[in-house]
Parts: sequence; structure tokens; C-alpha cells
Amino acid sequence: MIGGFGNWLIPMMVNTVDLCFPRMNNMSFWLLIPSLMLMVSSSMKSVMNGVGWTMYPPLTSIQYFMSSSIEMMIFSLHIAGLSSIASSINFISTILLMKNKNFFLSNLTLFTLSILITTFLLLLALPVLAG
Repeated sequence: MIGGFGNWLIPMMVNTVDLCFPRMNNMSFWLLIPSLMLMVSSSMKSVMNGVGWTMYPPLTSIQYFMSSSIEMMIFSLHIAGLSSIASSINFISTILLMKNKNFFLSNLTLFTLSILITTFLLLLALPVLAG
């Protein structure tokens, strides 16, 4: 949700033509496709018993942690995290660097400020979750 609406609305609200790094924006979009494919293929494997839609393996036995489907799921989450980090860097740099010089942060809309705060929090939390 943040990426889709952010890519569409942030350039209009900051009065720019495009985001600050368009190639990084493209990369973050194209990283979501292999992430989604890995996530779906890991959930389709028969080895992944008891994990369900929450992607949380049962903690009763070590046999669930040794399967390739759990590793595919974790790798898929890492790829999605890389995509989110790239989008966050792009949104922060667009909001802070490409706005008009007479346009202060207090003049930004509530949506733009919420995207800015959310992306800062995402940049702080995702490296901790991935490590």
C-alpha cells in the first residue's frame, strides 16, 4: 500500500515530475515479483506442514526448521525487505531533497508526512528484523 500510493502521490504532492531515483524505484518493484513467487512456491510445498498463512512454523519439532520451504520463505521475506528499503530511501530522498526551496516540512500534507515517518521507521526496523 505504501509503495503503490507513494509512487503515485508523492511526486504530485511535492510538485516534482518523478521520484528522486527512478531506477531504484524500478528495482524495488521488480524485486517484489521473485519475492512473491518464492513465497507462493514455499507455501505450495508439501514439506511445510502446519505453517499456514501466517508463515509461522510450529515450535514443537526441529524437523520443520530443516526443510527447504522454510528457507525459501525466509529468503522471500529478505527480498521483500530489500524492496521496502529501496522504496523507503527513494521516498525519503524525494520528500526531503526534491521539494521546492520555499516549501517547508510544515507545509507538507498529512499523507506525505505519514509516508516520511513510516519510511523512517521502516529503515530503522527492517535491518534489525533481517539480522
